[in-house]
Amino acid sequence: MTPRSLLLLAGLMLLPVAVQAQDGPSFDCAKAESSAEKLVCDDADLAALDRRLTDRFAAAVEVAEGLDVDAEELTKTLRAMQRGWISGRDDCWKEPDLRACVETAYLRREAELVAGFMLEQPSEVVELICGPRALTVETFPTALAGVRVEEGDSVYIGAQFGADTPGTYYLRQAGGLVMGDGAPRLSDVHGEETECEVR
Repeated sequence: MTPRSLLLLAGLMLLPVAVQAQDGPSFDCAKAESSAEKLVCDDADLAALDRRLTDRFAAAVEVAEGLDVDAEELTKTLRAMQRGWISGRDDCWKEPDLRACVETAYLRREAELVAGFMLEQPSEVVELICGPRALTVETFPTALAGVRVEEGDSVYIGAQFGADTPGTYYLRQAGGLVMGDGAPRLSDVHGEETECEVR
């Protein structure tokens, strides 16, 4: 066998490993510890979600690092929140449907990153008046829609609750928003609702 043939054979032997690496998640499955990580390693669709979220996170870090003000602090906060998200995803072992919990965790985090760092153009922008509050609501075309609510200098980020609740969003640390059935409604962290009207 010629040296060239040996090189070709070696390359062909490595090909399945390269393809498998592209199909797997962004992390090393040999080091997977949590039941969520092991599930992602065994599920091609979840592995694809993991890779997509890794790309979204990298894009968010790039945006944070490029800011003129507070870039270092925001980047540190973003990384800390991602570590917190990983811990939350790993807590899915407590849920009766591990896969559904893990998938939803990935989709919600993707929606939050896209909305929080404007990684895509919003699919819809709506101006709301909710009692004395004037809000600009932007929704984003992620698998679970992301939402960004601006009120003066404050920005609230969230996502659609689930695939079966279109138009219903949680706002991280700020309550929720219902846009999909009847008059829009804003709720605070205590669950008290205020009806809104579209400007």
